[in-house]
Amino acid sequence: MDITIHTSFLPHDDPEASLAFYRDALGFEVRNDVGGGRMRWITVGPPKQPDTSILLAPPTTDPGITDDERRTIAEMMAKGTYGWILLASPDLDDTFDRVQAAGAEVVQEPIEQPYGVRDCAFRDPAGNLIRIQELR
Repeated sequence: MDITIHTSFLPHDDPEASLAFYRDALGFEVRNDVGGGRMRWITVGPPKQPDTSILLAPPTTDPGITDDERRTIAEMMAKGTYGWILLASPDLDDTFDRVQAAGAEVVQEPIEQPYGVRDCAFRDPAGNLIRIQELR
């Protein structure tokens, strides 16, 4: 069996702000942008990984989601507990400085973790937790 990770999902509630974060702060390329207004599905990814993408999508468009579930998702996004992703960089300090300079909300500055990795964390405009580990 030959299975790879193709696309991962993160929610957005403001497509323009999310696009600016992933494209401008993280340096990802935009691979697809469909829909209109707040109902946009934007695919982004690292330029050196053309086969791996993140789909930034409105989280409550599925017709099977109830009004209670929509409220729960909105509450979780507002608290920053709905979505997260783990990224990696060979130069964590430079990456941290660039993302911070772009205005991203810092959750954790670079630190050596007791479990053996050095990482930092940000929140994207939708509240998703973005952890970045240092490649060693």
